[in-house]
Amino acid sequence: MYDVDDLYQDVVLDHSRRPRNFKRIEDADRTREGFNPLCGDRVTLFMTFDGDVISDVSFEGSGCAISKASASMMTESVKGKSRAEAESIFNSFRAMITREEGADVDREELGDLEILEGVSAYPTRIKCATLSWHAMHSALVEEEKTVSTER
Repeated sequence: MYDVDDLYQDVVLDHSRRPRNFKRIEDADRTREGFNPLCGDRVTLFMTFDGDVISDVSFEGSGCAISKASASMMTESVKGKSRAEAESIFNSFRAMITREEGADVDREELGDLEILEGVSAYPTRIKCATLSWHAMHSALVEEEKTVSTER
């Protein structure tokens, strides 16, 4: 029988070794770069929209297993969602991973992303797990081009 730590490790390793949506979208509507100077993680996020719906999302980059796995899982979770739905998932994920006091974490909305909650036990890894998410948020709200975990 699996325990939560084993499941967490298996999921992170699987997504890190075989990341989903790891590709460049040449005609992306939005592209955002993210950088974590603490550990050197880099991500470029690509998004295309069909009206208000994220029709495709992908990423390229390099980084630790947590960074890559989180980006992979994020792309799976927001593809086909509206901007508002993706923003809601971002807020729930951020609240869960940072253990934001009093925040509303919709665990049903998070689905498989909930397995990454284990990252919250390692404060130095939280930035690894949230880098791609902040790049996505920046793309959704049309903020600056490059996201840094140190700003």
